[in-house]
Amino acid sequence: MAQTSHPKLLPLTPLQQLRAGRLPLRLVNLFVGLTLFGAAMAIFIRAELGQAPWDVLHYGLSTRMPLSIGTIIILLGFVVLLLWIPLKQWPGLGTIANVLWLGIAADITLWLVPPIEGLPWQIAAVGAALVINGIGGALYIGAQFGPGPRDGLMTGIHLRTGLSMRLIRTVIEVSVLAIGWLLGGVVGLGTVAYALLIGPSTQFFLRFTVVDLGRPGRPASSSARGESPASTTTGPLPVTSP
Repeated sequence: MAQTSHPKLLPLTPLQQLRAGRLPLRLVNLFVGLTLFGAAMAIFIRAELGQAPWDVLHYGLSTRMPLSIGTIIILLGFVVLLLWIPLKQWPGLGTIANVLWLGIAADITLWLVPPIEGLPWQIAAVGAALVINGIGGALYIGAQFGPGPRDGLMTGIHLRTGLSMRLIRTVIEVSVLAIGWLLGGVVGLGTVAYALLIGPSTQFFLRFTVVDLGRPGRPASSSARGESPASTTTGPLPVTSP
């Protein structure tokens, strides 16, 4: 997904994420967002018009392994997380929740939603999935509990190599898309729609979902009072999808 940013998103360490305040609201946003994100993944699969690049890989692997798609999402998430170790990246609560809960939410939705037949219904399903995905991604990002494992891989490589995040993201996405397609994943209209529209969709909903934390170590209200909260960073944190 294309990068998005928001002035209230902060580059917090895992410890700062837990100490930043407004924890109940952020936890609700985190798990509601991940649930919607996983549900959108399942709807894309049921529409059978193509999935997001990583989901093409998930689906392709599911055709070759006796495992549910949700299980594959979880296992592959842990594999990606292992790649953080040489990059010296530290996962946050949101990262771990992303690895564990996305697959569960996807499997539950696949169980509840039957295959979608008829092109008009399939196109409508793709449109609905894009909106649901955008809301879910915005809630997850706005909770400020750290990036998903795949986005953390991108930022970790960027910090270690100095290569642009756009280049790294493109190489990763094209690679997993190609591998997934060769394994039997579905590439089509939904894949193109996701690539073009999920960034704007998430960016739109971010304006309503980011939890204002002020600055690390200070309550959000300090900014509103005109105080000068301590911080080691400046500017918004660039973020991507879970």
